[in-house]
Amino acid sequence: MSQTKPHICCIINIGPHYDFPIYDLMGKTFDCDFYLGDRLEYSIKTFDYHQLTGFQKTLHNSYFSKFYWQKGAMKLLFKKYDYYILTGEPFCLSNWLILLLAKLSSKKTVAWTHGWYGREGKIKGMIKLCFFRLFDKLLVYNEYAINLLTQQGINKQNMFCIANSLDSDHIKSLREQQHNTELYQSHFGNPHPVIIYCGRIQRRKRLDILIESVKKLNDSSTPVNLILVGKDDEHVNLEQLVQKLNLQEQIWFYGPCYDDAVLGQLFYQASLCVSPGNVGLTAIHALSFGCPVITHDDFPYQMPEFEAIRPGITGDFFNRDNVESLTTTIQNWLKNHENDREIIRQHAYDEIDHKWNTHYQIDVLRKVLT
Repeated sequence: MSQTKPHICCIINIGPHYDFPIYDLMGKTFDCDFYLGDRLEYSIKTFDYHQLTGFQKTLHNSYFSKFYWQKGAMKLLFKKYDYYILTGEPFCLSNWLILLLAKLSSKKTVAWTHGWYGREGKIKGMIKLCFFRLFDKLLVYNEYAINLLTQQGINKQNMFCIANSLDSDHIKSLREQQHNTELYQSHFGNPHPVIIYCGRIQRRKRLDILIESVKKLNDSSTPVNLILVGKDDEHVNLEQLVQKLNLQEQIWFYGPCYDDAVLGQLFYQASLCVSPGNVGLTAIHALSFGCPVITHDDFPYQMPEFEAIRPGITGDFFNRDNVESLTTTIQNWLKNHENDREIIRQHAYDEIDHKWNTHYQIDVLRKVLT
């Protein structure tokens, strides 16, 4: 006798453009309805909600300082849903009420959450733990956060590592088309290794120490080039630092790019991706095209995707905000691994194909939604 699929309600704070592939695959795989918020406190690019399989309605997020209420979310608790997947951050006040009322019924609740960073203060930590304990199950982005929550007394059996992904099938098809060209040598006029940074250019990304590191490398026996792909959101004006250090010939300000076919070429042919501030989906993007990643080692101040970096295999870590440590880490990587570029590419592909993709996430959801 076949079992009826559970009816699932997803109430999400917003639909970032990079989450469309996993949400759409969820809509095609499960009996899943989506209710997505219309805005956040900060600007973020969203996908076209009406293109999403299972999309039902846009909810208005009304803000009160950092807290917000999703108008219309409470009504959904009285519809015939078996599971409620909610944004797992306690700033959403309507989610608190949904969780409390769900306890009075047979409806199951699931958080999709970063979980625990390891830098929470006492009060914030208590609030987060109270919030998480109201859920039946937690979908957490990485094992690091699961281990920290276990130490805080959350039952490990109720937590599942959901990881993260981009448009993994599309990117995998693009990576199979990649090959080495004279792209970088033509631009820089030399055959030196190329470091790439891809993401928004912001002060917290600490690109200043990356540029200083490039200066130190070029003054030593390890000359390198650097390409910066992204928009200067905060008028950081890194060009001034580049001119001060006389690195105009070694640093390429590429600008923003959202075309994965182009980004694939840039990542594939680079020797390293370096994100000196925290690293998020940039790590998944780079590894998806075979490019190893270096970022800082202060994990409470990292994003979950740092866990895709395996030292000496898919990248490495340096001491946070330390130019000398970053320089040494890059230098050692190029010395020990530059001649093993194809092996490193395969390690990167294996990491993504094993865990950081939409199909892995769907398999995790199948285990949770039973």
